[in-house]
Amino acid sequence: MATRPLPEQDKRDWLRLIRSTHLGPITFHHILRYYGSAAEAIARLPEIAARGGGKRKIELAAEKTVAAELKALKACNARLLAWGEPGYPTGLMQLEDAPPLLAAKGDVASVSALPGIAMVGARNASAIGQRFTRDIAAALTQHGFAVLSGLARGIDKAAHEGALGAKGKTAAFIGTGIDVAFPPENARLQDEIAERGAVLAEMPAGTPPLAQNFPRRNRLISGASMGVLVVEAALKSGSLITARMAAEQGREVMAVPGSPLDPRCRGSNGLIRDGAALIETVDDILAILAPQQAQRRAETPTPKPTPIADDDLSRAHAEIERLLSPSPVLVDDLVRLSGMASSLVQMVLTEQELAGRVLRHPGGKVSAA
Repeated sequence: MATRPLPEQDKRDWLRLIRSTHLGPITFHHILRYYGSAAEAIARLPEIAARGGGKRKIELAAEKTVAAELKALKACNARLLAWGEPGYPTGLMQLEDAPPLLAAKGDVASVSALPGIAMVGARNASAIGQRFTRDIAAALTQHGFAVLSGLARGIDKAAHEGALGAKGKTAAFIGTGIDVAFPPENARLQDEIAERGAVLAEMPAGTPPLAQNFPRRNRLISGASMGVLVVEAALKSGSLITARMAAEQGREVMAVPGSPLDPRCRGSNGLIRDGAALIETVDDILAILAPQQAQRRAETPTPKPTPIADDDLSRAHAEIERLLSPSPVLVDDLVRLSGMASSLVQMVLTEQELAGRVLRHPGGKVSAA
């Protein structure tokens, strides 16, 4: 994929923009495409929010906040990896809500160069489940895959250990700051992954383990992969959230069958019942992913965002407001019904979201706030 490093000043501007209030990854990408640079977007942000018609104040991240985060990253030997830079996971670049910036430790480029398989499952995993996970992870690395997981207890830990034990590549996507070890007993493993693979975090340095951040982390595990293998997942577990996100992202969902008497397997067995591929050996995974590997080799490089032309935003705002209601609707439907360019519709939605008048929902849907 054709990528290039982002100049350091641009990276500081990106960091300041994404750390501003009420501004998430989707909004960031739309603004960047529209204005062409984060510096220009920062200068125009008050105007953008005002044009959206709301009264919500957008607070830009302070320069001292940016400086403090960069200092914390340097202190723990981490760096910022921007969307589109060499080493940024190819799969993540395809997501609408891809993090503009990831804090990274290790040789991210060598991991990202390999097709990734995500392995997730129960934190209180059984001994046999952990052994199976280690064996499959090791076998996957021998077939040229990188093993991706979330560095949690149980199955996640076993997946990373299996890959490292086979001298393969593994990446840990964590839900804390890059300088925080969670759970604490995995601190040594986190360091080993950073030395021999890669550790990546979307949250600012110093962010403690907060429950609301882990579902966000899960979309990175699935999004960076070709497919997700679930081992021993209970009902309503975080692993099922990862599997759902994988399906929404167009990734393969696979699961290992378990005893119907074991509550740790009810979620993974349910995935199989609902259509996930049943996995018993590494050959099952290879057969399922073979078509995707062929497509991956023939992939067209994803272009870097470029500015889009301005349009009659006042007319566009009125039309989108007419079409929106409290019930979520697909953005694609708004484009079709309005007859306007997708880029224009997205910019109107971005402005109204910043103004607090639009809510985004999973599956590419929006509604009036």
